[in-house]
Amino acid sequence: MSPPVPLWRQLQAAASVLAAVRRGESATPALARVAAELRPGAQALVFHVLRNLGRAEALRKQLAKRAPPPAADALLCTALALAWREEGAPYAPFTLVDQAVEAAKRSPETRAQQAFINACLRRFLRERDALVQATDADPVARWNHPRWWIQKLRHDWPQDWERILEANNAAAPMTLRVNASRATVAAMQERFAAAGIAATRNGEYGLTLERPMPVQEIPGFGEGAVSVQDAAAQLAAPLVMASAGAVPKRILDACAAPGGKTAHIAELAPGAELLALDVDPARCERIHENLQRLGLQAEVLAADAGETAQWWDGRPFDAILLDAPCTASGIVRRHPDVRWLRREGDVAQLARQQERLLTALWPLLAPGGRLVYCTCSVFKAEGEAQVEAFVAHNSGARLRPATGHLRPSGGALGQGVPDNEPGDHDGFFYAVLEKSARNAPAHPAVA
Repeated sequence: MSPPVPLWRQLQAAASVLAAVRRGESATPALARVAAELRPGAQALVFHVLRNLGRAEALRKQLAKRAPPPAADALLCTALALAWREEGAPYAPFTLVDQAVEAAKRSPETRAQQAFINACLRRFLRERDALVQATDADPVARWNHPRWWIQKLRHDWPQDWERILEANNAAAPMTLRVNASRATVAAMQERFAAAGIAATRNGEYGLTLERPMPVQEIPGFGEGAVSVQDAAAQLAAPLVMASAGAVPKRILDACAAPGGKTAHIAELAPGAELLALDVDPARCERIHENLQRLGLQAEVLAADAGETAQWWDGRPFDAILLDAPCTASGIVRRHPDVRWLRREGDVAQLARQQERLLTALWPLLAPGGRLVYCTCSVFKAEGEAQVEAFVAHNSGARLRPATGHLRPSGGALGQGVPDNEPGDHDGFFYAVLEKSARNAPAHPAVA
């Protein structure tokens, strides 16, 4: 058996990921560079850090008005984020401080700041309650989100913004989608129970595990009986399939990678002609891998969905799924780095990209067909406002009732909500746009 990994090494690794996020890099590739034996522990630590980074940075400003060099500041803020509140802390504060100082001493990047880090953390231990109280009035410290993000949520959802932020700071559950072409949810739940794995039903096709676990240990995963997919994301394929009361024969998944929704559509419509697009060839390989594991078929193309002249053969689609690029503001509990990577201007920039894709793909939809537009965002500019503007400018588009924002962890935002909303899920937006039949009168009003 391998000896346990020292905590100071895990703290070094977690601080290196935090430093990468501060440079604008996603946590995923930064974690991929961490040594394999450190990665599980480092990920758990850095996710905790990212969920408490606003408080940690406010505390660091109380301890030192000028930030130390980036590597030292990342290590110092890592320790503060982990130790500032004993409830939920992975280790006792004194242990964290001792090991953070050890981490500083053992790295050439931080060795010169070892005494500074030690002094700051020892003072933090002595004056913790007073220092925390001094930062309570700072909304960034209170909610651990950028100030602009908090203000946008307060504007969009004045009744729900606090619950959204609280949900974002909790860990997301692990939810599986049962492959309807291979098993039933009840049968998989019984199989899990026999293996000692507790799971509760979540939506029409989902099972949420009581405790997350590596995919290779999940019964049925290797044979394609289940896939990892959040319950909110599992709503997309059934909405696509509910096309004009008939099973659509030709379907487009316009921004398909990594392929979870593509695979779900293929599971529900095994005889349909399914085209999956993604602009990134490397991500298209992920689609192929997912389809292969599940034993499913779809045509996969690397192409910009908005440049239809480059890939469309002129035959209309009965149904289109547009899972549009967005800020990912609804999946922050699953990707806690997102809040610190996004900038306020990204919302408008991505909204323009969503509008471009909607405008380009709408003419490819057959009369009477449906376009399902979704984003994993809770910002209105990427959801409700986007589709209302589209319907106002397209007289042949009718917005169906299965439309609305979902709040992370569960519940609807605003008036609309998909009919079959599951339990615990990420934040999402869904709109079902129906194209009026040929020669039929247009009804552009919101349903």
